[in-house]
Amino acid sequence: MFTSLTLWGLFASAFISATLAPGGSEAVLAYLVNQGEWALLLLLLVATVGNTLGSLTSYLIGRVVHSHKTPEQLLSGRESRVLGWVERHGIWSLLLAWLPGIGDAIPLLAGWFRFPILFSTLLIFTGKFLRYSVVAGVTLGVLGTA
Repeated sequence: MFTSLTLWGLFASAFISATLAPGGSEAVLAYLVNQGEWALLLLLLVATVGNTLGSLTSYLIGRVVHSHKTPEQLLSGRESRVLGWVERHGIWSLLLAWLPGIGDAIPLLAGWFRFPILFSTLLIFTGKFLRYSVVAGVTLGVLGTA
């Protein structure tokens, strides 16, 4: 029971981290990796799926408000610079949806621009999986025992 609650906690942390609310999914993942009680791939997949679904929530918000708001109205001040970047790089910008500070805006804009949902999901998942893999790798290299 504790194991499934722990994995649900990682999932929830990752989901919240990908929405407009701040979260600490990297710290939760690093802690769980360091504990060594769960398969690394399982932890990476739980965190990645949670974080991807959180980003898809932003994507869906962007799709829903498409006819009611402009892209500029969707973004806060520091995120406004993302608009030009997403316009230039298109769907490929979703590979960087994991970036702190501006990453939340990328899926939101992807939804507004109506990028294809399946390819968007694949790109978001890929970027987030790579990010969590780096977090796990650093954790194992720095905190793990040999």
